[in-house]
Amino acid sequence: MDSQTEKFPVLRLSEKGSNSIEDVVAKESPLTIILNNRELATLLCSPADVKYLTVGFLFSEGLLRSKEEIRKITVDDGRGVVRVDVESEGGVAGEALFKRFITSGCGRGASFYSAADVQGQAKVESRAEISAGAVLALVDEFQHRSQIYRATGGVHSAALCDMRSILVFSEDIGRHNAIDKVFGECVLSGIATDDRIVITSGRISSEILLKVAKRNIPMLVSKSAPTDLGLKLAADLGVTLVGFVRGKRMNVYTHDWRIATDAK
Repeated sequence: MDSQTEKFPVLRLSEKGSNSIEDVVAKESPLTIILNNRELATLLCSPADVKYLTVGFLFSEGLLRSKEEIRKITVDDGRGVVRVDVESEGGVAGEALFKRFITSGCGRGASFYSAADVQGQAKVESRAEISAGAVLALVDEFQHRSQIYRATGGVHSAALCDMRSILVFSEDIGRHNAIDKVFGECVLSGIATDDRIVITSGRISSEILLKVAKRNIPMLVSKSAPTDLGLKLAADLGVTLVGFVRGKRMNVYTHDWRIATDAK
């Protein structure tokens, strides 16, 4: 955890007065992704699991479709750079870079989402179901897993789960990054995502929903709120979207047949 946090002196003020303390804050670092010797994007992220983040980002953006396309990954922690060499001749990466490449100059990140991403996305047809009680149990385990959040309050968490337990867990200052780290680990470690559940601590926007649908995941659960476009995409793409999971309550917004209750 020390590699992702740092201590700072703070003057704490309260109704009882003031005192000097050391506070723990989350680290934030730029990560530049270079794909086939072209600078693709600079992401602001937590400085851990950057290989997973890079691979997850490339898959989420549609620049890679299989692990076999990856020839080499080189991580330079000192410079904050990850270089990825991929098979591009006639492949997705070459076509995507030619059509959609966006420079990350001036320290800005890049987003490659377009209308074509949504229009070309297949609907999730999974018949997987889970009980409401199991969802609450998974979220409870999820909330107790994040050491960095408990120390700093400054990161997001994401997890891939089956119907009983958390399989992959990750944290990052960015909610998109946390999910990409989970997916990157799944790709590199050969962990299947079909018939699984993603839990996130962050808001469910359209980009988050699309990341999940691209991995053919039927259920997305959050402690936070969805956006209207996130909800519309979930309905259209066959994803069960659950938000505001807190205590013993939750809101099931789309495809509620996957969440079994006592009333069913």
